[in-house]
Amino acid sequence: MSDLNFQPLLFGGDINVYSVARAFHEAYGVRSIAYGKYPSFPCHGSAIIDYRVCPDNESADAFRRNAKAVAEEFPDKTILLLGCGDSYVQLAAHCKDQLPANVVAPYIDGALLDTLINKEKFYQLCDRYGVDHPATFIYDKSMGHDFSLPFGPPYIAKPADSVAYWATGVHALAKVYICQTWEELLSALDQVYEAGYPDHMVLQEFIPGDDTYMRVLTNYSDRNGQVKLMCLGHVLLEEHSPHGIGNHAVILTEHDEELSLKIKGMLEDLHFTGFSNFDIKYDQRDGKYKAFEINCRQGRSNYYVTGSGHNIAKLVVEDRVEHKDLPFIITQDKSLWRMVPKNVAFGFTPKRYHKEMKELIRAGKDSHSLVYEQDSSFRRWLRVLKNHLGNMKRFKQYNKKPVD
Repeated sequence: MSDLNFQPLLFGGDINVYSVARAFHEAYGVRSIAYGKYPSFPCHGSAIIDYRVCPDNESADAFRRNAKAVAEEFPDKTILLLGCGDSYVQLAAHCKDQLPANVVAPYIDGALLDTLINKEKFYQLCDRYGVDHPATFIYDKSMGHDFSLPFGPPYIAKPADSVAYWATGVHALAKVYICQTWEELLSALDQVYEAGYPDHMVLQEFIPGDDTYMRVLTNYSDRNGQVKLMCLGHVLLEEHSPHGIGNHAVILTEHDEELSLKIKGMLEDLHFTGFSNFDIKYDQRDGKYKAFEINCRQGRSNYYVTGSGHNIAKLVVEDRVEHKDLPFIITQDKSLWRMVPKNVAFGFTPKRYHKEMKELIRAGKDSHSLVYEQDSSFRRWLRVLKNHLGNMKRFKQYNKKPVD
């Protein structure tokens, strides 16, 4: 649609980018421009994305240069700039005042963002606002092996600063370490610091429960810092491969007003703007939902929100381009989202959810981020099929069949 007065500009090349581009295309028929480091699936070769390869995409100079190029390409349009990874969101927050006048980057300032994405500081904020989180110990490299923890195994170890963590470029590092013994924990810490990671590690107690105890809460806060949409997802299945651990694979939307309003109060008091995404786990020992982290962006599974009937692109356009006053919505309608083929979804989720999953599929309330009729050339269909087959192999290798 050439008469649109905006142009989406996305940074990244993964499923997060594709899901956002799909939301824009579904709502407005617009083709998003995306800059990524590599010519990789699912964005490269997509009919709904003008995908541009930029090897130094994560540098501030390249970020500003690419934003300026698109702003000059569409001088009469509002450029909606969205980062689809932590490094890009950090660049957007720190560089947004240095961008051309027609570029809108819907993010908080860099200082607040740096505080929120640092897990150590995030847990301090959770304590301030009464948001529960797992028992936590902040580890410094100087402690070596001479420290003790106020909780026993299994232990969770993850970086306080994920941007600096992945900037080491060491692919052998795990997204999260789940350590069954003390020796395994010490070995993981040694590996992380030998890779050159400079900051603290967050060590936590393991909250018991399989993937179905996980929740994901995606929110949108408008230009005035008011939360306008909250969509809670009940995670039924996650990836368990070393580099994909914790990535959502199957989600059912659900409603929990008490949890949502608690997070809403925190976000609004911080004057947060844009998308936020919380990883949460239900602790059956005390009946509390415990937050693991906040992403100051839409998550990689963000299409579960669009698939539930609340298109995330429309939120940004109506707020930042059309300057509408949006209603506050906590989603209630049930829907099913998948990043895996149906045989994986049913083969690796507990049977107690299968009846509801089948009902939603029959009702047409089922979505898969990559399966989009408007982007389904034969070549792309083959690539999506390859992705399905890869998931079938990977889940068989790394995931255990449910016991019920």
